[in-house]
Order: sequence, then structure tokens, then C-alpha cells
Amino acid sequence: MRKKYQNKNVLEASAERMEFLFSHFEQIIVSFSGGKDSGVLLNLAYDFAKKTNQLHKLAMYHMDYEAQYQATTDYVTEAFNSFEGIKKYWVCLPIKAQCSTSMFQNYWQPWKVSEKEIWCRNLPQNSINEQNHPFDFDCEVSDYEFNVKFAKWISKDKLTCFLIGIRTQESLHRYKAIAKFSDKNEFKSKSYTSIVLKNCYNAYPIYDWETEDIWIANAKFRYTYNKLYDLMYQAGLGVHEMRVASPFNDCAAESLKLYKVLDPNNWGKLIGRVNGVNFTAIYGGTSAMGWRNISKPQHFTWKQYMYFLLDTLPAETKEHYLKKLHVSFAYWLEKGGALPSSMVNELNGKVEFEDMGVPINNRAYSKDYKIVKFKEYLEEIDIKNPNLLPTYKRMCIAIMKNDTSCKTLGFGQTKEELKKRQDAIKKYQSIL
Repeated sequence: MRKKYQNKNVLEASAERMEFLFSHFEQIIVSFSGGKDSGVLLNLAYDFAKKTNQLHKLAMYHMDYEAQYQATTDYVTEAFNSFEGIKKYWVCLPIKAQCSTSMFQNYWQPWKVSEKEIWCRNLPQNSINEQNHPFDFDCEVSDYEFNVKFAKWISKDKLTCFLIGIRTQESLHRYKAIAKFSDKNEFKSKSYTSIVLKNCYNAYPIYDWETEDIWIANAKFRYTYNKLYDLMYQAGLGVHEMRVASPFNDCAAESLKLYKVLDPNNWGKLIGRVNGVNFTAIYGGTSAMGWRNISKPQHFTWKQYMYFLLDTLPAETKEHYLKKLHVSFAYWLEKGGALPSSMVNELNGKVEFEDMGVPINNRAYSKDYKIVKFKEYLEEIDIKNPNLLPTYKRMCIAIMKNDTSCKTLGFGQTKEELKKRQDAIKKYQSIL
């Protein structure tokens, strides 16, 4: 879907979306992370609800990952104390959260009572936690699975909409959340919505805002915001480089080192919380962890270097990567994978492959694509966009990044992971 510009600004467009959502849903819940985008979204929703006498419909929901900047905790606390007349849910449960700092674990669990002695901070007052949660809770669920369960619990008797503060400017993945090829999962054909459960939807009212718009709104309307951004600015970060995220996930690896400068009192707690934090802080964002232009020892091919890296890992982790590699072998060497036609033309004469023609269902692709089957797995290749191709170099990058999901190789969710997600949705749909 291409961008379509209209004769209105993003504030006017988001106001129209708010009006539509509040007129069709019985319950509106803002997913509030403590970052700049969800903060502005919360203020916009609250202002609209208050102006139209609909505060009874509005609620705020915060998933607390325990390990975070003190400034974020301060801001979330201030927000929960400030927005009067709405429901509030501050969740502190030991869900499985992504961990990219360690080769020994691909997830960690905040707020687990059995690990209380290494918590980064105390439980917030009036939080939903392991000892008082009002619904069935399984410590083996991921944060995504829990969000589905929470959505089912809270929307059991009301048509509910969760407002999510994602903006398409931030990533292609977020752009694709809006630019869908089908509207079958949308609410009344609104592209900025998507279904979660039968009685529950997500909506992205500020998807077309840019970073500058967020800060203009904060200044123009005097919204409170996370003062961590002031510290980041003083540390030399540009407005497009500032992120508030769980410090242990892959998106935060490059910025983990900022904790030493911006929040030194919490730094020691992070080091003791999860394996590999100090190493990631030192080398995150460098070639040592697969970022920027990585190189290999001259006496190794990329294939040899990959197996060398695998031999440095725990046996279970090594086996996990090898399983992903064999899936990639089967896809590119036996079945055939889809590539843009322009890239296929560029590959001619450089590598051996079989051109199997256009995909049967070409609607699944935004451009002209072809199916190709390679004669052998590639070492590396010098073309315009090598990140779409199967190479041992990309596998080396995944290993160095602790990318156990192998997103670096283009992996999505596996059938097993998708089934687990579908089973969770099915299970929670039956819980009243």
C-alpha cells in the first residue's frame, strides 16, 4: 500500500480516528509503555474522552518489565497518579521476555517471586502481580501470549479496543502492520486497526506521526513526558535515536551501554539480573556482536567460521541454530524461495540457481517476484541487497547477535511457534 497524503495534519487525522473508535467501542484501553509515543497517545485519548464526557470508557494498561530506567518508573508512576477518572492496570508478572544478551537463555522472567533477591526494584503499589492477579496465570507464557490473555479477560463482556502507539516511520515491520494486503482482519475496513480476538481489536491512531510531531505535541499542549529523553539529549543522542525499551531485548543491545551514564544507580542491578549484560553493553552495536561490517579470520571461509562460532556455544543453543540452518537449506536448496525479479536478474552470472518462475500466489508480494532454487548455500555475495539471500555470513551475524529466532536470516515464526500462539488464543477465548 502506497502512502496517500491528505489535506489535513496528523493531529486532525488522529482526532478523527479517536472519534471513530470512541463511537464504536465500549471500552478503550491505551497500552502505555512509558515511552514518548504511548505517552502522547495516552494524552490524546484522555483529552478526547474528557472533552466528550467518555472517561468511563477509557483505561490505561502498563506491562512492567522490572528492569528499566528510574526515569521511566518515575514517569509511569506520575501518569498513573495523574489521569483521574479512568481505569488503570499496572501489570508486574513473570512472563517470558526476550533476552538477547546471553547465549545461555533466550528469555528471562521479570517479577518472579522465587528470584526476588535479584529484582531490580520493588513491586509498585497497586500492581497486578504473581500473588494477587485476578485471572489464571501461567509463568510459561510469553509477553505476547499474556497480552492475548489479558485482552480476553478484559473484553469478555465489552467490545474493546487497545490503542497502540506505533508509528510507521520507525520500521518496515511497523509500516507493514498498517500497509496490509487484506482488510479481512480490520474493524469496519479501517487500515489502522487489526483484530486480536473476537471481541477485541488493536488500533494505531498515530501511525502516520513523525518523531518531530511527537515533540511538537508535547511542547504545544504541555504534556508531561519521560524525562529520560532529556538525559538522552544531554548525552548527545538525536531525537530519532532515543528509545525506551526493555534493556535485554535485541532492539536495545546497542543502547544498553547508556545505562552506565544515564542511570548508574541501576547499572549494577542490571548486571546481576541477566547473564551477558556487561558484555553486551561493551560490544553491543559493534562488529563483535554482528553489527556494522563484520569480518572473519582470513584462514576461514564463512561456512568454517560459522561452525567455529557454533562450537563456542552451549550444546542446546548450538543445536537450535543448526535446526534453523537445516530449515534454511530445505527452503533455498530444495523447495525454492521468493526473490524480487530485479534481484534475480542481478544474480545472473554470479551464482548458480534455477529460475522456477513467478509464485503461484503473487498477490502475497508487493512487487514482481520469482522463485529461485540455489545449487549450493552461499558464502557471501556482493549485490545491492544481500540481506535477502541465504548466506553463511548472515548465519554468523545471527549467532554473534544472539539472534536465536534467526530474524537476521529472514525467519518468521515457526509452525510450532504459530501453533503455540493459536492454541493460546483458542484457550483464552474459552475462558470467561
